[in-house]
Amino acid sequence: MENHWKTIRPEESSVAEFHSNMLACVGPRPIAFVSTIDSEGRPNLAPFSFFNVFGTNPATLIFSPARRGRDNTTKHTLHNVEAIPECVVNTVNYPIVEQMSLASSEFGEGVNEFEKAGFTALPSKFVKPFRVAESPAAFECRVEQIIHTGTEGGAGNLVICRILALHINEKFIDGSGKLLQKEMDLVGRMGYEYYSRANSESIFEVPKPSSRDAIGFDGLPKAIRESDKLTGNELARLASCKKLFTQEEIESFIRAQITKNHVEADLIQSAKQKLAEHNYEDALLILQSAYFV
Repeated sequence: MENHWKTIRPEESSVAEFHSNMLACVGPRPIAFVSTIDSEGRPNLAPFSFFNVFGTNPATLIFSPARRGRDNTTKHTLHNVEAIPECVVNTVNYPIVEQMSLASSEFGEGVNEFEKAGFTALPSKFVKPFRVAESPAAFECRVEQIIHTGTEGGAGNLVICRILALHINEKFIDGSGKLLQKEMDLVGRMGYEYYSRANSESIFEVPKPSSRDAIGFDGLPKAIRESDKLTGNELARLASCKKLFTQEEIESFIRAQITKNHVEADLIQSAKQKLAEHNYEDALLILQSAYFV
């Protein structure tokens, strides 16, 4: 089936149109729920989805309180980190997502969003801004640099932060010190008014390829590679194996496991089950045998 593409260039569309399409295509985006203080010591709290971590040595995260597209104004958070170069980046999970959204309202200068949105302000250990007690984790940060990507509405302001400390609510840590990510129930920002939720129903694992010597798509037998019964994800699992099975190994498997009553569809279904169970080598052997007989 032929694909058709719509091409949108920033210079040929409005800022609002490109912003809307860009955010709908890049997601889910993690949310930085940023606490700052202004030059008079008044707290501010606001969420930003132009955010991620960018290194661990030194520990670095960046968020961007972009210029508003509609009127080119800048946000209180940007003014605050320019005046007091410290912040706390709190994470957001499902139990507080609507309170977080409420805090994004454009309250007047000096208004305390902790109070407006019903959050508890916890004193930080290394910076002046408060932490959000209801957040599952919080990064205390020192602002190292601010990069302005432009002066027009929609331009980003990259706030580059050095992480001084990470606080994690211990109820989300198991006995071995590993985070219980499914129970953290973090949320991400999508386009328009959509959010995503990372809980036990949506989180899944993708085992890393066994080695840098993986077969790769081009190393799979043509009959398997071009099969319309296998998805791209299933082929990728097969392609992560280290080697193909030899003709002798395939014939031995056929003698031991495959009867005349086996049909190709049954073997493919069996291989799919093995792939779902992450038994990639078993699946590859079954498929090589299926296309061999």
